[in-house]
Amino acid sequence: MSDNNYLLKVDGLVKHFPIKAGFLQRVVGAVHAVDGISFSIRSGETFGLVGESGCGKSTAGRTILQLYRPTAGHVIFDGIDLVSLQGEEMRSMRQRVQMIFQDPYASLNPRMTVGEIIGEPLKVHNLADNKMVKERVEQLLTLVRLNRGFGNRFPHEFSGGQRQRIGIARALALNPDFIVCDEPISALDVSIQAQIVNLLEELQAKLGLTYLFIAHDLSMVRHISNRVAVMYLGKLVEIAQRDELYIHPLHPYTQALLSAVPVPDPFVEEKRQRIILEGDVPSPVNPPSGCRFRTRCPLAYNLCTEQEPEWREVAADHWVACHKV
Repeated sequence: MSDNNYLLKVDGLVKHFPIKAGFLQRVVGAVHAVDGISFSIRSGETFGLVGESGCGKSTAGRTILQLYRPTAGHVIFDGIDLVSLQGEEMRSMRQRVQMIFQDPYASLNPRMTVGEIIGEPLKVHNLADNKMVKERVEQLLTLVRLNRGFGNRFPHEFSGGQRQRIGIARALALNPDFIVCDEPISALDVSIQAQIVNLLEELQAKLGLTYLFIAHDLSMVRHISNRVAVMYLGKLVEIAQRDELYIHPLHPYTQALLSAVPVPDPFVEEKRQRIILEGDVPSPVNPPSGCRFRTRCPLAYNLCTEQEPEWREVAADHWVACHKV
């Protein structure tokens, strides 16, 4: 990954949550939520991160933004290692990195008006007085296609899609360069999902934003992303350009995921072969030795148990971790 046009570089990122037990709350283990992932995101692109529930996608996004402090690794944003920043330095950097949360019902304070919610980042960073905040809130509401007079209303007066637009407006308040979209459409009706994704694409083109788009809807990720990374049990198993990944998936887990996506052509769908993964996802408290996917992989053999597969580039900008590839 030698391209110099990267806005964000994640290097060996690890996040373990300690498990404590007993009266003295001794650490007896750890949840290996994110276990040494590395990738880079180019300025202006949308980088998709997919995987099944519980694989560590959201934890990775929050750890990148330092909402969770990492156990190990580095997050280089525009040449600055966010892991090394503390206090006021990190606080000022938050103007450039923001997040859109998954649940529009839980991420908005029900005691605050929409104007207070969207304007709060400006007040926290002392960037505007009350009059300027009101003007900026009206601008942002218009930008996300809501009525500019909604500032005096409370979140419970809005639908899920409208609430998510309010969350997007809040994320845009400080004119960030990079936004982590943590499954921003998974809690919404299917009819609303496309509207939100189209809005995100329009905002990206208009404001020059860079996205990390976390999701488990593979068809939506294909629509919005430039490159896609596939995650399994805290590890990345494959990264490639969007079309390359969907047409030529190399890792058995990626192949299984894509085989589950319905095709809108009945003749193609009839001939396709579904890859059914047997067994359950292992516990992140005690992950398998060697390859994390070996307990469910149809191609697993002895080496998969003994040795973790090397993360390597098998084609131009196509990375994979599998002994069989």
